Amino acid sequence: MSDKHSKVWFITGSSTGFGRSLTEAVLNHGDRVVATARKPEQLDALLRQYPQTAKAVRLDVTDPQDVRDVIKVALDRFGQIDVLVNNAGYGAVGAIEEVSDTDIRRQFDTNVFGALDLTRALLPTFRQQRSGHILNISSVGGFVSFPASGIYCATKFALEAISEALSKEVESLGIKVTIIEPGAFRTDFNGRSLAAPATLMDEYASTSGAMLQWLKDMDGKQPGDPDKAAAAMIQVVESDNPPLRLALGADAVETIAAKLESVKTELDAWKQVSIDTAFEGAVIGAIGG
Repeated sequence: MSDKHSKVWFITGSSTGFGRSLTEAVLNHGDRVVATARKPEQLDALLRQYPQTAKAVRLDVTDPQDVRDVIKVALDRFGQIDVLVNNAGYGAVGAIEEVSDTDIRRQFDTNVFGALDLTRALLPTFRQQRSGHILNISSVGGFVSFPASGIYCATKFALEAISEALSKEVESLGIKVTIIEPGAFRTDFNGRSLAAPATLMDEYASTSGAMLQWLKDMDGKQPGDPDKAAAAMIQVVESDNPPLRLALGADAVETIAAKLESVKTELDAWKQVSIDTAFEGAVIGAIGG
């Protein structure tokens, strides 16, 4: 594939996990990649293999100046950016009462504000090009929240809300947005990327504590293959009609389907109470419709 027709991907968190698998898959596909990481030297082997199409840059997504400097580096190197993948992130876990204020803010700084800042900084380029595709790496936890994952899931719920609104705002500008919702994949998320409180409370042992143990027990045994997830993401970017949401893994599909059914059941059960709150004679319609 020639440079004239190949896409330029900008991928955060490229040194491990989904980011590494996706970076390798995109390069093998014939596209070009600006691979960012806190430790870009971990990508040296890829740079040697793809010297013309890969560029590794150090990036801390929580540093606004860093974000803008790296975008400039990317544009100077390849002249365009076609796909932004907001992948950098980690999981702050523990019961809501257990997680410290500092850890909560750090979690939002990375998972939400980092992705939001990078997206906003790249939108002028996408608007000028009248093209671009943003992949926001969420989680099944961006649709369903679990014990011990409330703070992490809150960041993914926020990312999904931003993505859903953004998709409607930029559709007429030729820009596409897709939310990626993986289930359990065999990355280091359940290991190195989990940040648990130093002290756990006995009162939450059967709820959050049990979930934390499940996460640890699953480490290295997750059913999802990151390389197959990367192939699915490339398929989405190559599609003329990409989805707003893409669940990855049978576990994600089943969990999301169960949540939708539960919400529908509860909505129907309380429907009359809900609709009886309108002013008499008020015209009722869908919000934004």
